[in-house]
Amino acid sequence: MKEKIIANLNIAFEAVVNNGTRSFLTALGIIFGVAAVIAMLAIGNGAQQEILNQIKLVGVNNIVIEPVVEQTEEDLQQQGSGKKERNKFSPGLTLADAQSITNIIPGITAVSPEIILETYVIRNGIRRSAKLVGVDPSYFNLSAFELDEGSMFIEEQIEKGSRVCIIGKSVKSRFFPNTNPVGKMIKVGPNWLQVIGVLKERIYSQKSLDNLGLRDFNMDIYTPVQTVLVNYRNRAALTQAQLKKANANNGDENGVNQSTGNNNYHQIDKLTVQVSESENLSATAEIISRMLRRRHYDKVDFEVTIPELLLKQQQKTKNIFNIVLGAIAGISLLVGGIGIMNIMLASVMERIKEIGLRLSLGAKKSDVILQFLLEAVMISISGGVIGVILGIIFAYLVASFAEIPTIVSGISIVISFGVAATVGLIFGIAPARKAANQDPITSLRYE
Repeated sequence: MKEKIIANLNIAFEAVVNNGTRSFLTALGIIFGVAAVIAMLAIGNGAQQEILNQIKLVGVNNIVIEPVVEQTEEDLQQQGSGKKERNKFSPGLTLADAQSITNIIPGITAVSPEIILETYVIRNGIRRSAKLVGVDPSYFNLSAFELDEGSMFIEEQIEKGSRVCIIGKSVKSRFFPNTNPVGKMIKVGPNWLQVIGVLKERIYSQKSLDNLGLRDFNMDIYTPVQTVLVNYRNRAALTQAQLKKANANNGDENGVNQSTGNNNYHQIDKLTVQVSESENLSATAEIISRMLRRRHYDKVDFEVTIPELLLKQQQKTKNIFNIVLGAIAGISLLVGGIGIMNIMLASVMERIKEIGLRLSLGAKKSDVILQFLLEAVMISISGGVIGVILGIIFAYLVASFAEIPTIVSGISIVISFGVAATVGLIFGIAPARKAANQDPITSLRYE
């Protein structure tokens, strides 16, 4: 049996090689179909990995609450008539809101407030702009940050607002290139902070940052929330200038107007809430929104978003796109299979004398069927090999010029080979059976 298969394989190989051009043209449908499958799966895998990376950036089961800073908007006619609509007062997004969410709403795993200040960093005569981020210890777990050197904030440092900080990897590379920064001092804005830790580098694409509206965390400097409130800025505390401004507005029935200018009165710039169960994300976000609206006296000066759900919806859209691409690739493979069947049927008619001679010399129908099936499968697999190479090239070009991440996996190559062989086998059966059913005498007389 083994010798018979090898003999038929040699005959099939010789027939394919002797008609190289026709075999190549026959395999074109398979080539482009397999290339499309490889490229489609590579784009799909790249998109899925990108979504997973983005979910890792925003955290799992997280709800993000951000303040809305209103711009000035006045009606000149009402201003001229001396009548203004009374503005609703809101204390803004504060640490008290974070505490209320923790105490009141069930199913909350962690709540992490953030205060983000645009500032500068100075060390050894080098000055560079950076962001100082006031956080609490839960922030690093929610955002999946890992410590590379040093230690996290301790309870005493958090309560007292100690002048300590944890720096990103890029800050270390820029200001401490050849030394261990732990224990060293660095000037952040007007204050000197002691470095107690360094975070591991976060690697992500610029597209992910732009898509999520995030910044480069590697250039951030983290310090306890109380440190920012005590040593830098507390927007919830009234200053002398604000009191004077309020007194100046006392002649107006409106009193203090929170919307005058670009006035950010929110104590914190971001609040991240982690929910224990994914299915409770939407319901918890709605409860938080209602509670904050009540605490802010019906003034909606905040925005509640669920990044993970937005990303999952984006993934669904990309999956639909991949299904469309897969359907197109499937049609191409179907057309390629029909092309193989058509050419093999024509080949049977051209080689009727050869078939008749083999049958008259004692070849069985199974031998003829095997010969033509092997020819069809050989053409399909050859097209599959070329298609895989072409698909990998397509994936590389897409990643290089369209800036779409692609990942070519081993399983996609195996699937492509399997599909190519299956197409050749299925569409080669009809021509093979037709060849085997030829009458030897009639075939030998055929002109």
